Amino acid sequence: MPYDLTITGLEKSFGGSQVLGPVDLSLSAGTITAIIGRSGCGKTTLLRCLGRLEAPSAGTITIGDGSVNPSDIGYVFQEPRLMPWLTVAQNAAFGLGGWTEEARSAAVREALESVGLHGQERALPKQLSGGMAQRAALARALAPRPKLILLDEPFSALDPFTREQMQDHLLQLHRHYNSTMVLITHDMDEALALADRIIVLHGPPGRVLADFTPGLARPVARISSSFFTWKRRLTALFSGHRGVEALGDDDDAAAA
Repeated sequence: MPYDLTITGLEKSFGGSQVLGPVDLSLSAGTITAIIGRSGCGKTTLLRCLGRLEAPSAGTITIGDGSVNPSDIGYVFQEPRLMPWLTVAQNAAFGLGGWTEEARSAAVREALESVGLHGQERALPKQLSGGMAQRAALARALAPRPKLILLDEPFSALDPFTREQMQDHLLQLHRHYNSTMVLITHDMDEALALADRIIVLHGPPGRVLADFTPGLARPVARISSSFFTWKRRLTALFSGHRGVEALGDDDDAAAA
């Protein structure tokens, strides 16, 4: 079963300077939540706290029932961060040290097939395109079959065509693995195309400015009036307006 998350009074400071919080959020199991905001608002810090890469300065994070193994959390960074001396298959298997050989091989095979890298098992990272390298990074995160996947702007370095392909592929992976996903992005189109829920942070220190549930049907039609209505709402927030309240009834009807 995927994990739900409860964040209560979360704060994070570095060197006496508070960069995040307090943040209170409850995220439902099996959903995709996008966290967006301007640079420096604490998005990545929040994700690193969720992934236990940073210890909160205050507050609590409860994942599932609280008894979480490290392998239950997958992390995909902005860059692939593949180990150049290992093959694609070896990179994907990196977090499976305690598994039997049979179980490890099956998990790696499933992960590589799911991201479209079947046949590239013996390739080295230097032989991969940017999109393929990021697929390998996804496979590494997926191989342990995690219940929570944290993605820190995973497609920002890709060209627009490859980026949209990877976004669509991520939705397929979400359906296949049924994991809870938390996505950090600065791209409003990406957030609307992928997320069940969008959290807007404002800071520093990073705090929740707005919380949207767009309810757009998948696959999302990126040229639909509903898509553009929600994009206008998000743009209004970043422009200093009041977001949903700044729009008229006609806009609300278009988003229904």
